[in-house]
Formats: sequence, C-alpha cells, structure tokens
Amino acid sequence: MPMPMPVPMTLRFALAAAAFACAPLAGLAQTPPADGEGAAPACATTDTALPADLAAWTHKTDIASAADAKGLSAAAVQPGVAVNAALHPTRQVAYAAQPEKPGGSVAHGGLLGFTISEAGTYRVALGSGAWIDVLKNGEAIDSSDHGHGPACSSIRKVVSFALQPGAYVLQISANAGDRVGVLITRAP
Repeated sequence: MPMPMPVPMTLRFALAAAAFACAPLAGLAQTPPADGEGAAPACATTDTALPADLAAWTHKTDIASAADAKGLSAAAVQPGVAVNAALHPTRQVAYAAQPEKPGGSVAHGGLLGFTISEAGTYRVALGSGAWIDVLKNGEAIDSSDHGHGPACSSIRKVVSFALQPGAYVLQISANAGDRVGVLITRAP
C-alpha cells in the first residue's frame, strides 16, 4: 500500500481558507420568518378601528404649544379633544420642571395646559415617541401604565396617569419633529 504524500503547509492553508469561505457563517445568515411571522401586521387602513376612548384621534385641531409657563393659557387643551401640537426647538423651551429626557439641540418640545374635572385614570396618547411629563403644581406625577398605541393606528405611545381634579401641565420633550398628535382622554 503506497504512503500518502505529505501536503505542503501553504497548500493546507489554502485548502482551509477555501473551506472556510464556502461554509455558512453562524449568526450571519438568518432565515426570514415564514408567512410574516414576527412582523408587524400589514394594515390596509390606519386609524379606522380605534377604541371609543381614542376615536377623537382622527379629528385633530391645530394648536401652538407654549414655550414657557406664561403661555399656557393660550395652549390649553381639553380632555377628549385631539390636537396636532406645534412644538418649539428645545433651546427655546423653558420647561416648568426639568424633563427626565429634554432632548438634544435638534429636538422639539412644548407645554400644554389641561384641567381635570373628575378624578380617574387618564391616558395621554402621542403620535411619536417623545418624552412626556404631567405636572401638578410644578411636580411631576408618576405614570401608572404605558404602552404602544392600538395596532393599525398612528398612535405611537399611550401613557396613563391617576389624576385628581385640578389644573395640569403636559410637557413634551425630545420630539424629533416640530409637530405631534396629542390626545388626553379618560381611560375606560
């Protein structure tokens, strides 16, 4: 029986490199989900099947947010009425209390005033991922819940707060654009 011939070292490296190049690399090749599994639902329409407490979202009125507390009377919103709030560049906003996430130099924000007449849980629906704070007497109120808006809607996030009767300030900060949809509504 003949002895196998030794393979020169450079040829061994060349063969190893070729084998490595032809083998699939773990973690780089991903099998796409079957039948859209794991993907967001495809929506033929948007904002057509909103729950009753968010139905006003489809009829927004334009409003200019305040750049400071002195302008809140002109930037008042009513619970149950959706608005498309015009915002200010962050550097022009004097927040009533320092937001946890004020945003950078290219972000936008503003203040809106609102009054609650009946105690309960109220939700703030936003058309973006902006940061919000609800203040009473200059103090931030802790949220009781937060989540995404309903499927197939333009509501990006919903944050809930337990509120008592009185005057409040909604601070919007760290918004990418200069406008955002807002709806304050009592939770069902």
